[in-house]
Amino acid sequence: MATLTALNSKNEYPNVTTTMRQYLLHQPVKRSVWTFRTSKIARIATARRSFASEASSSPEVYDVVVVGGGPVGLTLAASLGAARTTSHLKVALVEGMDLAPTRNWSPKSDYFANRIVSLIPSTVRLLKETGVWKHIRQDRVQPYEGMQVWDGMSGARVEFDWNKLWGGKDAQTDTIIAHMVENVHLSHGLLKAIESLAVKPTIMDKTKVDRIEYGQMTEQSDMRDWPVVTLSTGQQLAARLLIGADGGNSPVRAFAGIESRGWDYARHSMVATFKIEDDSAFPKFAYQRFLPSGPVAILPLPGNFANLAWSTTPEKVAHLKSLAPEDFVAMVNAAFRLSYTDIDYLHNLKSGVVDEVEWRESVTKYPDPPQIPARIVEVLEGTRASFPLKMRHADKYIGERMALIGDAAHTIHPMAGQGLNSGIGDVYSLVKSLAEGIRHGQDIGSPFTLEPYQAERYLPNNALLGFVDKLHTLYGFESGPLVPLRSLGVEIINRDWFGLKRFLMSQAAKS
Repeated sequence: MATLTALNSKNEYPNVTTTMRQYLLHQPVKRSVWTFRTSKIARIATARRSFASEASSSPEVYDVVVVGGGPVGLTLAASLGAARTTSHLKVALVEGMDLAPTRNWSPKSDYFANRIVSLIPSTVRLLKETGVWKHIRQDRVQPYEGMQVWDGMSGARVEFDWNKLWGGKDAQTDTIIAHMVENVHLSHGLLKAIESLAVKPTIMDKTKVDRIEYGQMTEQSDMRDWPVVTLSTGQQLAARLLIGADGGNSPVRAFAGIESRGWDYARHSMVATFKIEDDSAFPKFAYQRFLPSGPVAILPLPGNFANLAWSTTPEKVAHLKSLAPEDFVAMVNAAFRLSYTDIDYLHNLKSGVVDEVEWRESVTKYPDPPQIPARIVEVLEGTRASFPLKMRHADKYIGERMALIGDAAHTIHPMAGQGLNSGIGDVYSLVKSLAEGIRHGQDIGSPFTLEPYQAERYLPNNALLGFVDKLHTLYGFESGPLVPLRSLGVEIINRDWFGLKRFLMSQAAKS
């Protein structure tokens, strides 16, 4: 895959407003208008195009309008400004939330947020190439080189450990599986990188999208195929290319009339941040145990901190959130040490969990660290939270002068930690496609420019969504023939028969 360095190899910035635009203007397209009022989306009847009077107010024209200022939207804005071929584009980013707290983020040394992302090597490379990584404080980033993954019913285990498999760091050029970074930390670094660009995008935070519609023909210009975004401030933005980075309930996707198909998992993900007992004698590993109700994972953070991601039923999540802090800590320790029958019973206790777990652990044989995570000793105040899990995939990623990236295009179960990485992969591919279109004199909103992005990203994302969904289904069985079969598969991988483990780990390093 080409790098941003390759995208920057040419200085030309040709006129991209003529040939393809003339082609598109003559295509028969059904026009529709969408308005947004709180959570409701109402479709307004299609109207015929007509010339607007000279007295009509004209929208402000942008090459690219990005809706959504989360990590994926900010990464796109930073990447467009960093690549030489796209750096002269006039870009606006619209975000409903106030970005000032993120921009001014100043963390405490003894506190980590509960929303953490796992950045794979390819994502980190992109962030380095766009100048973002230098704004990420490395004392708050935790790389890890190993994972312990096991079946909560059979105990079958896969151990991913670079040092054991290849005999030390010198045997591999890149032994990092992923870097753990707080969401707010990443967004802070992205905003700092954007501020350092020679040509800065216009960021409009605390501003919501009121409606999106196609433009009009005036005596000065023809914008009948241009999306026009009306903001809550009354300002109008005409976009040569409109990009939806606005999440699973994307207004941009709704405007384009693109269906998003999938299902809810009837599971919530419980997150929290912990202090752990001193584990300086053990390596920093990620741990994940598959239980029938959903996987539970402990992810490493700097020092003696760790992050929890526990996917289970909404009822059990509500119970976990209601427990006293000491009982909640005991429940999480039990999730990695006791049988699923014990864990299921503990979910019925409203108090006294500490004593019950202590007794059950005393009569249970379980592995020691580093096969399981070091014992948790404290949950940080205010870090317990949850959110529902779902799988969604848009029918397509592009429309007329429109593209979708990140959760607006695909939403995945978090067990593989690939949601944000997939979104940033979308950014990489889209910027590459836009740069190629510009170099060939194409309109950046034309199908000829956007199709390579759709072709490169749709099938890999679909395969990843399918794999994670099947994995979720496979580990939902408590008994039956699938349990020994899946355990056999895990054993084959762990023994590195046919080089499967080496292949999986090398793919992770190259991702």
